[in-house]
This record gives sequence, C-alpha cells and structure tokens, in this order.
Amino acid sequence: MLNTRMNKTDETLTFYLEGDLDRITSADFEKEIFACLSDVTELVIDLEQLEYISSAGLRSFVKLQKQMDKQGTMRLVHVKPGVFEIFDLGGFTDYLTIEAD
Repeated sequence: MLNTRMNKTDETLTFYLEGDLDRITSADFEKEIFACLSDVTELVIDLEQLEYISSAGLRSFVKLQKQMDKQGTMRLVHVKPGVFEIFDLGGFTDYLTIEAD
C-alpha cells in the first residue's frame, strides 16, 4: 500500500510517499503525480516514509526525471539507507539527484 500527500508552493511541488512503491502502486502514483506537473519547475519527492521500492517504482522515477529534465529539476530527499541501496545497486544514483539520510 502507498499513501501520498503533496504540497505545492508557486512552481515547486513536494510529494510525500509512505509505504511501498511497487508494481501494484506505481501506476496510480504516476497518474497522480503527472497530473500535477503542468506548471512545476521544481519537483521534490520526500521518501522518508517509503519502506520499499521495486523495479516498477524505479521506472516511475526514471519517467519523472525524463519529464522534469524538460521543465526543471527533480530531487529525491530523505532517502533511507535500505531504499538508497536499491537505487545504488541499480545504478540510479548516477542519473537521479538523491539526498540520503
């Protein structure tokens, strides 16, 4: 299960994830977040409460990064060590801006 909430200030969108981002939850997450990106130049995704991420979740972040490369910046913040390890093992730390705890 994945819970989300967001906060938008001017052109900055902060999205908070809690739970698991996997093949079941990633499609709904993508629909929700992409619907909010039209006038966003800075996307911050707070992963402090993210417990698990699968390859489907990683793909979601790659798609978001490709979109934000066209219109601004994206950062993943408060990434727990276990989640960071998944990004690192997959080579995503070279492509995504990740601020680990």
